[in-house]
Amino acid sequence: MSTPGEPPGPAQTRGPDRTDHESGQHAPLPVAEVAHLGGAVLAEVSTAVVGMHRPLRVALATILAGGHVLFEDVPGLGKTLAARCLAQALGLDFSRLQCTPDLLPADITGSYAYDPNAAEFTFRPGPVFTGLFLADEINRTAPKTQSALLEAMAERQVTVEGTSFTLPAPFHVLATSNPVEYEGTYPLPEAQLDRFMVRLAVGHPDAQAEVDVLTRRIARRTEHASVAQVVTSETVLGMQAGVEAIEVDPDVLRYCVDLAASTRAHPAVEVGASPRGSQALVLVARGLAVLDGRDFVTPEDVKEVAVAALAHRLTLTPGAWASGTTPIEVVSALLEEVPGPATAGASSTARS
Repeated sequence: MSTPGEPPGPAQTRGPDRTDHESGQHAPLPVAEVAHLGGAVLAEVSTAVVGMHRPLRVALATILAGGHVLFEDVPGLGKTLAARCLAQALGLDFSRLQCTPDLLPADITGSYAYDPNAAEFTFRPGPVFTGLFLADEINRTAPKTQSALLEAMAERQVTVEGTSFTLPAPFHVLATSNPVEYEGTYPLPEAQLDRFMVRLAVGHPDAQAEVDVLTRRIARRTEHASVAQVVTSETVLGMQAGVEAIEVDPDVLRYCVDLAASTRAHPAVEVGASPRGSQALVLVARGLAVLDGRDFVTPEDVKEVAVAALAHRLTLTPGAWASGTTPIEVVSALLEEVPGPATAGASSTARS
């Protein structure tokens, strides 16, 4: 974010804040404006984060769709930096919590503490009361603490000692997980994984991108990297309302249902994707479509996000797991097998 008192730079193309005061909801921004602002956010983040355009694009589409993101990859690839830069560019309050085995639920949600001045117990909010909450290495904390995020992610509120507290809007969780180190970790249960709209792998940058990382580090002469604020949190709500206004062709909806249903019938899958999985396909695909400047969703949008939206929701059979089959391979194979909607593509082209 910009320093207080500092005038906005060229990258800070903040969109207008529009609120329907009668309904309390934000008026949707036009598709072209959402696409422009989304492109500006990605461009600004790319000044600090190198070689992550595709996962960042899907992560931004997920945020515009109102969802939460799990980054699962090896350490040192810039996952934490990407989360911080996204929060800065989007104008969201940001808090990061390093997950450890001794972390308690109250360390996330907050707790009541005695206030001697008021002679009563008052609630002290935890770090989850923010715009974008980063749970770093979430699989390093115990299941009891992991579950403290379930209500926050699903209901946008936390309940402490019988009292519910509403979280700010917008509110999103970005979590990181290390898939290669198992000692001292607690794998996320299926219910927790299902709360994340997508799970993304960052991947190692290519040689030129890695050279760019080193070059930029030397040029800025400091370990800390930051980006300028592009929009405000109020504008983010308008962008999200713009995505919600996008209609989806019934054939594309059926394609999403067919993909999710095919995971339940696959012989290597013990538990397939629930209807929440097909809903994630539709919602993130709408976000991708709007970022591309379209007011309609194509089957290609669905295919682009299918692995990220479905793979983490699958539980493989013991035999498939023992043979080395992965959920990513299952979803990738189903994308080749499940027929796409020919009519949806034709009608979308006609509308454009």
